[in-house]
Amino acid sequence: MALGKQAKTLNKNQISAVQNYLAGRRNALRNQTIFLLSIKAGLRAKEIAKLRWEMTLDADGTISACMSLSDDASKGKSGRKIPLNKDLKAKLSELRQQQIQDGCYSSAGHVIRTERADRTSPQAIVNMFSSWYRDLGLIGCSSHSGRRTFITNAAQKITTVGGSLRDVQYLAGHSSLQTTERYIEYSEKARRSIVDIV
Repeated sequence: MALGKQAKTLNKNQISAVQNYLAGRRNALRNQTIFLLSIKAGLRAKEIAKLRWEMTLDADGTISACMSLSDDASKGKSGRKIPLNKDLKAKLSELRQQQIQDGCYSSAGHVIRTERADRTSPQAIVNMFSSWYRDLGLIGCSSHSGRRTFITNAAQKITTVGGSLRDVQYLAGHSSLQTTERYIEYSEKARRSIVDIV
């Protein structure tokens, strides 16, 4: 992927704008969950579409602290365990409760459903993101923007919790550290600041 062709990352204000926009739209809970799966777990469109409830549950049937993404729901053999961000966990719990109340929940079922089907497609997820970003005037953003934002934020903060880029590589489901590095948005401010402390 050429640098100029990469999806733009989102800043805090843009993330808030997307969340506020989705909160006022039809299927708000489902769409907010889709957005958080991208921005807070770094999932690809395919992984969002193929995510099943059983991948998010503990043995007692409650939402787990960790998502176990299987290889068949991922790209290649990039299945992995992703700790759940507290906001994402809460949104998954809320969505699950809604599906239980609507009588359409199954632990083996897909997390993301449509009004007419028990699952959606990766292309439908891509189209949703395109529509949201277009409506908000976020030029250069795509279904990969949330993923790039997640990877960039994780890379910038991983050393504060004693981790390394290898941990970010694992969370992203990349077989190569070079691939992970290509996803990371570099900070000009950080480059300017680092020279004064080395």
